[in-house]
Amino acid sequence: MKIIGVVPARMGSSRFYGKPLHPICGRPMIEHVFERAKLFDKWDGLYLATCDQDIAGFAEQKHYPTVMTSNQHKRCLDRVAEAVTKCGQPVLGTDVVVCVQGDEPMLSPDMIDAVIQPLLIDKDISCTVLAMDIGSEEQFVNPDTVKIIHDMQGNVLYTSRSPIPYCTSFSAELGAKRIYGIFAFRWDFLQKFNQLSESPLEVKEACDSNRIVDHGLRQRIAPYPYKPSFSVDSPSDIQRVEEVMLNDPLWGDY
Repeated sequence: MKIIGVVPARMGSSRFYGKPLHPICGRPMIEHVFERAKLFDKWDGLYLATCDQDIAGFAEQKHYPTVMTSNQHKRCLDRVAEAVTKCGQPVLGTDVVVCVQGDEPMLSPDMIDAVIQPLLIDKDISCTVLAMDIGSEEQFVNPDTVKIIHDMQGNVLYTSRSPIPYCTSFSAELGAKRIYGIFAFRWDFLQKFNQLSESPLEVKEACDSNRIVDHGLRQRIAPYPYKPSFSVDSPSDIQRVEEVMLNDPLWGDY
């Protein structure tokens, strides 16, 4: 079984144009993401997927394998699916495809391992998402943080930018979880996903995972404990990431 990784990135983010190449601690964000993803040692291939020549040009300088994709994709998983078909190696239906979103500059290789493990253990699981515990009320109420509601088996029921589950006051005991931008799929499932129409809740919440559950399919969470590790959704996130990055154990390993 192959494990193929794809890092999708584009310049045209509505909230932060050009963020893949914005510097964090002196390096473009996409460099942090790709170099950290490379620290996972079980890849059969790791590719950058983009529709922008600026990003492709930087990737060429760094010798990152790069796949040029359409500029019409609205969601990152559609870009990932196209990239797999163009990556230059055969991928079978049971092989695993991992999407590492290009705005997660603080990811660690054990997160990638965590999101893959359920697929290795249970053949009936076809799709996973890294679900990190939410560590603060600020994060809980932030609409940039996509919250996950799941059933007792860990199957995703709904994802939302609203603070869910309901509470009168936030605490760690609430058990709230958020999407951390690492997803794993069996290739045949990702192909099926890519053929589905956009769903109403996917559009309203701007989250691919709702397309899966809206169409009656299952996505399993891969639980992960809270750690100071922040995504970049807007320019205001850069300073927070830089403050934490300098104390991150992987800083200096790439």
